[in-house]
Amino acid sequence: MPPDVPLAQPGHKAPLTQPDPVAASSVPERHGAGERVAGRGLVPGLASPHPLATMLPGVLRGDDFAVRITEGLDSVLAPVLATLDCLEAYVDPALAPPDFLEWLTGWVGLSIEEHWPEERRRAFVGAAVELYRQRGTAEGLRVAVSVLAGIDVDDVEVTDSGGTIWSPEGGTPFPGSARASVRLRLRVPDPASFDPARLESAIERNKPAHVAHRVEIAG
Repeated sequence: MPPDVPLAQPGHKAPLTQPDPVAASSVPERHGAGERVAGRGLVPGLASPHPLATMLPGVLRGDDFAVRITEGLDSVLAPVLATLDCLEAYVDPALAPPDFLEWLTGWVGLSIEEHWPEERRRAFVGAAVELYRQRGTAEGLRVAVSVLAGIDVDDVEVTDSGGTIWSPEGGTPFPGSARASVRLRLRVPDPASFDPARLESAIERNKPAHVAHRVEIAG
């Protein structure tokens, strides 16, 4: 039997709870032929912010049997109501539960690596709008690489082969190089243990397809 839920007396509001959405439990759920994925489940001991017993007619509020029936339903509805009360947190990459963060990644059309730590995943999803806005530019490449490398954006230097110039004299040499390329120089705390290969997919997604690239790691 679920724990007793305090009932509101006439003229008083029922006690409210503000559970952290991260505390919501996940339980195995079966989909397809034997495939199991995480699903939202009950939260043991979570009290409903709106107990059904408080909505019963006055004549039934004193009926112990009727109250306990509604308490059984409260334990089922409590996670739903708590989720709705905290819905804005579920769509915030910094606050969403880890399993729901995977959904947010799909919603913004990003792909993440399985070995990434949770902090990097949250930062990547949180930067999605800015990454799409600047995709294909040197600044967009700096932001994407800094997020994935876990370093400050100021520690990523991007130099491309393009250039512009104005001259009053004809025949002035063009700046830059005819071969489109971009060089990325990263300053990381421990260059010896940093593997630049982990950035390859991000660089490929955020630079023009015809542009070659080179990555340099510095301390």
